[in-house]
Amino acid sequence: MTPPLPQNSLPLKDMHVGVAPSWWPPAMGWWLLLAGVLLLIVLAAWLWQRRRRQQERMHALTHYFDNAVTQAATPAAQVAAISELLRRAARRIDPMADRLDGDAWLQFLDAGLAQPVFMHGPGALLRDGAFRPTVDAHAVAALREHARRRYLQWMQGA
Repeated sequence: MTPPLPQNSLPLKDMHVGVAPSWWPPAMGWWLLLAGVLLLIVLAAWLWQRRRRQQERMHALTHYFDNAVTQAATPAAQVAAISELLRRAARRIDPMADRLDGDAWLQFLDAGLAQPVFMHGPGALLRDGAFRPTVDAHAVAALREHARRRYLQWMQGA
């Protein structure tokens, strides 16, 4: 049973439902959501553009390396061109690296590689291949692959 209302209480009036809120302007949460989505779109576009520029740069560096090597007339001249390109790229890692020679140069080239290929592999041709009267073209091709990979690593700053 409900207790009786006291004599001095105010009578209750009917409830009226308020007007529904307008769709414009949106609430603050919708503005924040829109700003977040726009930020994600701008970030994705920037990352895509950056990646595309890096790929174009790598393609240009590969093209430059291959052109410089193929313009050399003999296999010995190709070894000299490869050595010159590697020395230029090595200066990005260490400004004094282009002054190394012999085994010290080959060890510098091998530094950081999982499998060293310059000291005891096809890269050993860099030690004296440019000074030989005849150089095997297959050995130069093997050197070229490893040297191109190292050149690109250094030129991209890795």
